[in-house]
Amino acid sequence: MKKQELLKLMDSELLEKLYGFCYARTADSQEGQELCSEILLALVKAAGTQGELDRPYPFIWRVARNVYADYARDRRRRSEAFYQGDPEDLLPLVPAPEEAEDDCTELLNTVYRRIAFLTRAYREAMIWFYLDGMSAAEIAKRQNASETTVRQRLFSARKKVRNEVEEMNEPANKPVALDTIEFYMFGNGNPNGNNPWETCTRQFSRHILWVCRKKPQSPSEIAAQLNVPTLYVEEELEILTRGLNGKYGLLRRMDNGKYALNFILFDRDVTEKAQDIYMEHLPAVSDILASFIEANREEYLAFPYLNRKVDLNLILWQQLHQMADTFADNVERILSEEYFPQMKKPERPYSVYAHVANGKMYRNGWDGVTGSHVCGYSSVSVENIYTAHVRPHFHCGLNLSTDLPLQLALRAIRGLAAGSLSEEEKEPAARAVEEGYLYREGDMLYTKILVNDMKDQHRLFAITDRLSHGYFEEPARIAAGKLSELFRREIPEHLLAEWRFANQLSSLPLMENLTEFLIGKGLLTPPADGIGAEGCWMGVARQALHPLS
Repeated sequence: MKKQELLKLMDSELLEKLYGFCYARTADSQEGQELCSEILLALVKAAGTQGELDRPYPFIWRVARNVYADYARDRRRRSEAFYQGDPEDLLPLVPAPEEAEDDCTELLNTVYRRIAFLTRAYREAMIWFYLDGMSAAEIAKRQNASETTVRQRLFSARKKVRNEVEEMNEPANKPVALDTIEFYMFGNGNPNGNNPWETCTRQFSRHILWVCRKKPQSPSEIAAQLNVPTLYVEEELEILTRGLNGKYGLLRRMDNGKYALNFILFDRDVTEKAQDIYMEHLPAVSDILASFIEANREEYLAFPYLNRKVDLNLILWQQLHQMADTFADNVERILSEEYFPQMKKPERPYSVYAHVANGKMYRNGWDGVTGSHVCGYSSVSVENIYTAHVRPHFHCGLNLSTDLPLQLALRAIRGLAAGSLSEEEKEPAARAVEEGYLYREGDMLYTKILVNDMKDQHRLFAITDRLSHGYFEEPARIAAGKLSELFRREIPEHLLAEWRFANQLSSLPLMENLTEFLIGKGLLTPPADGIGAEGCWMGVARQALHPLS
């Protein structure tokens, strides 16, 4: 599309997503609106220029990120409140008081700082009464409270500030130093516009989550533990509770006004215990899996793939994720039936879970995309897994209509003459061969990644699914019993319904360890440089004008 048509895409849904992007990255709604206006202005200017856009939405978000980068460089709103290094490094830079006037200024600054640590209702009452000169009656009207309540708030706030100023605690005069906390974060579902992790961009955010991990906390309790003014805490709590879509955040506000964690978060110790429960059954599971593959070798090879030639290695890479998941699925079934029968799985577009970084990041995943009316096929689905040995060809969001290597793979299912390629197609074809989408045989190109007819899609994993019926029952039952005890002990009661995500955290090492076992047995061969036909496949639907056979 032409850049001049860009503004036609600015519907209410996109504007809401842009505002959500801005709100999650700014201090409050006003700053969010200002940043959103800056982005819209940049898009209007872009729409006034010449040029074509093949992918308008990625362009819009690239503009948004660039504007935010400029905005962030200019913003110094919190630079004096937060310091992520050693606070002792800054103390030599603070001049010693020399005159009584300096002492009074320092005392006044301390009073202001202690007011900032008050919760919103008390903080507003103090500011409006003492700094803005409002009466108790005016404050009561603003706060929708009685004058008696306002006077009680002023009395309590004065007493709290006076006591804390008299104590003159040394930490109150130091900049806030937040140690680095890192989480390994995971998610299930559709992350587009639904991923609350995108609102957790600062160490401050992570510290708040960490404080709330065991039991609900009030804003003032969080402020006291982090030595951060309550107003900053309250603003961050709003962001973390709202999330990206306004419905699902990393925190939830409880009925008593306190804030609790809204997702499964394991510390290092719990992560190790949970994963050890799975790993103690790895030898037995591995042996069962190897025997199963050998017993079903011919049946795997007999599946009606559309490729010119197929080997067992590619089939096993396709089945690998499902094989590894089968043991964990058996454990989940037993947990659901025998230990958590009344707890329904949360229904939301996207769910997150995490554990504290422990140096063991298992980068296993499975992404897929679909398209219609591509290269003569009415429907196309392409999927790939990624592991420690296999890098992904693509992630969710790939546009099949603009991916030339995949289009060539579709055209080459029945063979594609190399001489028929245009000059513009030769470079993408060479790349497709290098990445494992295609292979060359004489003057013909053929599809190397596995291809199946959509009518056979429902039985693509039918052989592997047999592992769910009794093969792992004994080790799965033992693991489920131990995990149920651990989950009930470590997961807060309000999050127990999310136990399935705790099970997924527990089973993370399975995929990588089973892969290593099968490679050691000679049943799997990884691609030499991490990218190839291994772990990538597609399904295509017939069309009357383009039969598959």
